[in-house]
Amino acid sequence: MKRAVVVFSGGQDSTTCLIQALAQYDEVHCVTFDYGQRHRQEIDVARELAIRLGARAHKVLDVTLLNELAISSLTRDNIPVPQYDANASGLPSTFVPGRNILFLTLASIYAYQVEAEAVITGVCETDFSGYPDCRDEFVKALNHAVELGMARPVRFETPLMWLNKAETWALADYWQQLPLVRQDTLTCYNGIKGDGCGECAACHLRANGLKNYQEDSAAVMHSMQQKTGLR
Repeated sequence: MKRAVVVFSGGQDSTTCLIQALAQYDEVHCVTFDYGQRHRQEIDVARELAIRLGARAHKVLDVTLLNELAISSLTRDNIPVPQYDANASGLPSTFVPGRNILFLTLASIYAYQVEAEAVITGVCETDFSGYPDCRDEFVKALNHAVELGMARPVRFETPLMWLNKAETWALADYWQQLPLVRQDTLTCYNGIKGDGCGECAACHLRANGLKNYQEDSAAVMHSMQQKTGLR
């Protein structure tokens, strides 16, 4: 039996990964992390979607110690979430240091327990908002370290790594779940489901990708299929 664990936030990217995983694996487990994030409504959204889409199991893990250590606008109410700024440089205040290191490591431990062969995460280097822990180089390095540390093979899969946001919308559409992803996921840093607040960087990236997909869906779908090998 082919099993996978999806790092699942209930947002556009991880939901698209879950939808695909359910089509490609016999059994899919979801892991959601409560790290005291200000947009913690995503935890309830993740619970609802995991049940609705048919995941085998869904765990919510308390990692609120990350909130104590990582200073970010997503973990501190006194640091405002920045609006989208095309000219911004450097690490954004929404970067949570160590988040993906912790998430992927804990998901790998869970994968060990349920004998899953893969840990799936929706990180992306094409539209990665400047986050260093979304890079392909990082994911591969941590994957190698985890395998060494557990003396067991586990494959980190990053289905969105080389897709832009328009192509991620195309992937959801390929699996005939674009309306669900648009209406029922939570990507917004301000905790608003669906199209979100429209002002934060996450909402801008999501809306701009949808607009680009809608303007030339056939070409974007073809590009996505070329990159993913889906037919």
